[in-house]
Amino acid sequence: MTLGLVGRKVGMTRVFTDDGDSLPVTVLDVSDNRVTQIKTPATDGYSAVQVTFGKRRASRVNKAAAGHLAKAGAEAGHVLREFRVPESDVANFKLGGKIGPDIFKVGQMVDVSGISQGKGFAGVIKRHHFSSNRASHGNSLSTNKPGSTGMAQDPGRVFPGKRMAGHLGAVQRTVQGLEVVRVDAERQLLLVKGSVPGSRGRDIVVRPTTKATRVKGPSPKAAPSKAAAQPRAAAAQPAKTAPAAKAAPAAKAAPAPTKGA
Repeated sequence: MTLGLVGRKVGMTRVFTDDGDSLPVTVLDVSDNRVTQIKTPATDGYSAVQVTFGKRRASRVNKAAAGHLAKAGAEAGHVLREFRVPESDVANFKLGGKIGPDIFKVGQMVDVSGISQGKGFAGVIKRHHFSSNRASHGNSLSTNKPGSTGMAQDPGRVFPGKRMAGHLGAVQRTVQGLEVVRVDAERQLLLVKGSVPGSRGRDIVVRPTTKATRVKGPSPKAAPSKAAAQPRAAAAQPAKTAPAAKAAPAAKAAPAPTKGA
């Protein structure tokens, strides 16, 4: 199932494992996700589930959205998201129903999308991690400058996409492969290991990860250990046969009889 949840970023904290290790986690509030529409291949050409999160005043809802929500019997929210699901799983949902965080399991990998923090106008060093110019020997007031950006007479222009100073942040970003550390079904919270985009209180979307995860364990290309190598070496060598017993000395033949005897 590729169903996800919509929520908001509460903030960061830490949890302790049974071994005493400290894990930095981000708390995500995914409470009160309501189903507002169920799409099927027969009516829409594909199968999907549309959910809403949060609350919105009735005066802020236009007539088209109000009719759409009234048909589903769901309260208006400030966020609408659609998730593709297999056709066989569509029957598990109903209009106006709620989806809780228990669709995720502890240890599951998820992708979290959000709007990154806006940092205003930034130079190339902060925005693109350029290195600064030298601060001595004739360099005058150009320590943090980007340097030359144009070219010679041919082509005589700056190519589009040149990394230069500009607005930093405030764009949608997705962090992949975050581990679910804890699922609090009572308070409708998800705790994921690591950081997620956005400021506290901003909207986020949590989905099962689309990134292939590597199974933990020894690498197949790793050199075998000495203990494992010994049986292989022994099997490769031919088995030593017991030394053949020395042949007994042949019995001396009796002397031939002489003539006249």
